[in-house]
Amino acid sequence: MSTTQHEVALRAASLRVTQPRLAVLAVVDDHPHIDTDAVIGRVRSDYANVSHQTVYDVLRALTDAGLIRRIQPAGSTARYESRVGDNHHHVVCRTCGAIADVDCAVGHTPCLTASDDHGFVVDEAEVVYWGTCPDCAAAALAPSPTE
Repeated sequence: MSTTQHEVALRAASLRVTQPRLAVLAVVDDHPHIDTDAVIGRVRSDYANVSHQTVYDVLRALTDAGLIRRIQPAGSTARYESRVGDNHHHVVCRTCGAIADVDCAVGHTPCLTASDDHGFVVDEAEVVYWGTCPDCAAAALAPSPTE
């Protein structure tokens, strides 16, 4: 998204357009599944006077407004992405922690239908696929330098 599109999105969410909000939106757009420390580092590389707390506050405000999504796979730090408004899932590498998007399954998906919803009105299912990414799998198969 461009800066103008970010400004429009902020206004549509009834948020004031500020430099920290624009900077965080741009970083999350450019780096899907980025963690909080990396967002802070990238924002501060362009705007050194932006405090850590400001970035935390902006991430919370943007998440609450639905402009970004916060995910936190088990054992991982919180990550942020700008892909919102759909029910997509994630695949996570057990070795390096890399994360990629996985579109929601279509057709008959019995595991996404709760066997007992306990009276809840279910509107979303969250699935995390765990495995080994191609780079880590290749590294595990490569001979060690001493061989």
